[in-house]
Amino acid sequence: MAIEDFALMLLTGLVALFLVAVHAQDDQSGFVSIDCGLPQDANYTDAITGINYVSDAGFIGTGVISSAVSAAASQPFKTLRSFPQGTRNCYTLRPSPGKGSKYLIRAGFWYGNYDGKNQLPEFDLYLGVDYWDTVTLNSSSPSSLEIIHVLSSDFLHVCLVNTGRGTPFISTLELRNLNVTMYATTAGSLQTFARLDLGSTSTRPIRYRDDMNDREWTPYNDIANTTAISTSLDVDSTKVFNVFRPPSEVMKTAVVPENARSGLSFSWEAQNLADQFYVYMYFAEVQVLKPNQSRVFEVDLNGELWSGPFAPAYLMAYTVYSPAAEKTRLSYQVVFTQNSNSTLPPLLNAIEIYKVKLILSPQTVDQDVDAIMNVKSTYGVKRNWEGDPCIPQANMWDGLSCSPDSIGTPRIVSLNLSMSGLTGNISSDISGLTMLQTLDLSGNNLSGQVPSFLSQLTFLRVLNLKGNNFTGPLPHELLAKSKDGSLSLIVGGDDKSTSTGNTSDDKKKKKKAVAPLVASILGALTFGVLVVLLIVWMVRRRKQQGPIAKIESQRMLGKEVALELELKSQQFTYSSILKMTNNLKTILGKGGFGTVYLGYKGDCPIAVKMLSPSSVQGYKEFQAEASLLVNVHHKNLTSLVGYCMDGHNLGIIYEYMANGNLANHLSEKSSQNLSWKKRLQIAYDAAQGLEYLHHGCTPPIVHRDIKCTNILLDDNFRAKLADFGLSRIFPVDGSTHVTTVVAGTRGYLDPEYYKSSRLTEKSDVYSFGVVLLEIITGRRALGENDYIHVSKWVSGMLDKGGIGLVVDSRLRGDFNADCAWRGVEVAIACVSPQPTKRPTMTFVVSELKECLMEMMNPPVVQSEDSTRMMSLNLHSSLNPIPR
Repeated sequence: MAIEDFALMLLTGLVALFLVAVHAQDDQSGFVSIDCGLPQDANYTDAITGINYVSDAGFIGTGVISSAVSAAASQPFKTLRSFPQGTRNCYTLRPSPGKGSKYLIRAGFWYGNYDGKNQLPEFDLYLGVDYWDTVTLNSSSPSSLEIIHVLSSDFLHVCLVNTGRGTPFISTLELRNLNVTMYATTAGSLQTFARLDLGSTSTRPIRYRDDMNDREWTPYNDIANTTAISTSLDVDSTKVFNVFRPPSEVMKTAVVPENARSGLSFSWEAQNLADQFYVYMYFAEVQVLKPNQSRVFEVDLNGELWSGPFAPAYLMAYTVYSPAAEKTRLSYQVVFTQNSNSTLPPLLNAIEIYKVKLILSPQTVDQDVDAIMNVKSTYGVKRNWEGDPCIPQANMWDGLSCSPDSIGTPRIVSLNLSMSGLTGNISSDISGLTMLQTLDLSGNNLSGQVPSFLSQLTFLRVLNLKGNNFTGPLPHELLAKSKDGSLSLIVGGDDKSTSTGNTSDDKKKKKKAVAPLVASILGALTFGVLVVLLIVWMVRRRKQQGPIAKIESQRMLGKEVALELELKSQQFTYSSILKMTNNLKTILGKGGFGTVYLGYKGDCPIAVKMLSPSSVQGYKEFQAEASLLVNVHHKNLTSLVGYCMDGHNLGIIYEYMANGNLANHLSEKSSQNLSWKKRLQIAYDAAQGLEYLHHGCTPPIVHRDIKCTNILLDDNFRAKLADFGLSRIFPVDGSTHVTTVVAGTRGYLDPEYYKSSRLTEKSDVYSFGVVLLEIITGRRALGENDYIHVSKWVSGMLDKGGIGLVVDSRLRGDFNADCAWRGVEVAIACVSPQPTKRPTMTFVVSELKECLMEMMNPPVVQSEDSTRMMSLNLHSSLNPIPR
């Protein structure tokens, strides 16, 4: 068989499979079509479009149903739902497929003077917690807003927000599942700006079934100095594989210039300079050309060649589109120019223009949303429980408290349903709120036995069940947690459950009297156990002959235990500490296990970190940091000056870093701004220190708490890593990870480590990637008033405009653009969700070193670079990112 024949067979087979997939959509399985205001359980098939509509009653619990007045309204617009109560009312949908799927989302509105006021309202529409657009209306016809959006969650919230300019309402809400390869852009969301069917004589938009994706193609014939041409034959979008699949009815018509020499052109205006657009143009030859005729043309956008020259094929749809967002400007002009060898003028069948819409805010974790929605349904909760449970914070559901997890995703940590008239058993759906710390179900009419699954909520610290009608014994696991103090269990009132003992006033008094004594005994025992364990650990470490942990332990007279470090000359008494610090007068900051004070050893300033007497965890951190500083030395790690182990007074003395920590200098409150060169040098210094811990020590050391506050700057702004209290040493058996209790700082904590407790060197690499992004952008890892992680913000800004929008604006453009691109590429690779795709610190050091070498040339201001686009996502590999 010839290769050409085989290729033809293969192509035919692929086309056949594609057509099967196309026809599989005829059942509208990828559609969600909601007629807002339709009575509950009602549904119908629209006679015009053939689309099946259902009531919105199952998607929202607020609002008032009304009928449209206009007799001209089509069936989906004859009813609507308005929201005279509340500022924010939300539809909650769970389309299938969910997370990661791409949808065309369309909201329809037709005022029709339904309320008799004849005043058009204006209000805002939100997708999740992000602003979508402001709804402005035409009283005599329907209006709609569209957006193409990739779901970041299994849940989708569409919210109407009252802005004080009239009562919000909605007529239809429609979702259309799209092929993920359609309208591909890392921007994530594209808002429809225009979708035009040129040369059409139709009196209504082309929709389903002509377009199996139900896009609305608006007939448009207002391009000046053009004339329409058409065909009665079908135009095929499958013979030449076209993922956009423009409908044949749209492609049958086109416009051409009346005067071939004048060409064909059209333009549009941006609302502001920050707007970014994607353009999709559709071409098909609809005339049978004679042998001596040809139609060849090229397309220019704002004076630059955009595509071509090319000749559209007869009755075959061809799409030319933006691979990245077009350069920002206030006006855009497209010009079609006839090629010198062409006998016919250019044509255009259809066009789509989309505006980039950044939808960045993370939604509450699906598991929590699932659980709380089920709780709402089970108990029929009537509160302001609309939209996302946790965000925005101003609209957090009543009775809930939320907190971001290690990567900034909101989690429900407190649920208060006291005095809510709840009946029946405690819902098992509560078990899905795995991050709950407080649960208050008091003052209801709950009955049955208290379920044992409550004891499986790992983080639960307060459980209030008082004032219900429970029967039977309390679960043994809950009683055990109550007795060991890990859970405050409150029962009593009308319930008949077996008491835990903490509801008796007498026992409470006894408990209060005994508590100080018990605490003292436990404190002494804990301290003793820690010392014994430390001695055993040190002996084992010395047998391994590693360079770390050469701390000697010995028992002193009486009950006092002191740990002596090898370097006797570096040991200081507590009285000398007081003298050096002027009685601990000047506080420099607060560290992991205590307070840091300014002191002087002679004329040389020093920093003295003293352990808080009440910090048991701090005692462990003191041991770790002391052992590491004694035995590990590098120019980019803080140096040990001495230590204090005088009775219960424990402290570490290290070199004073005159310019404090990096976080203070990146803060907007900082009086001086770090230059671009200083930022690169700091990043390089910190990377070298971390590389030494990973690759210069045997066995390797993982810092576990890399963040800007733990990067200190000397008087020349050279950086050193500090605060080694959480550091962990890898075993000498060649293991690639150790399993530990998760520790670190929110925003910098490796998501994979957080989920698995498996600590690797790549956990530090993730944290350093976040630090590098902070250095470049001047933004915090997580903002104070939002949950947007700096990595997500950077990705969104690059999609929107380029490197100029990412680099800290306080630099006023005084930076090297190539270095900035390289720095961002390295940082994004570091924060890859997959540890195996993160680089080593050796690679990071090499890249940053090259950046510094480039700085031998004067900084280059590249104003035009703000329009360069970079295709970027958080799953980037180590391959260079295209610029």
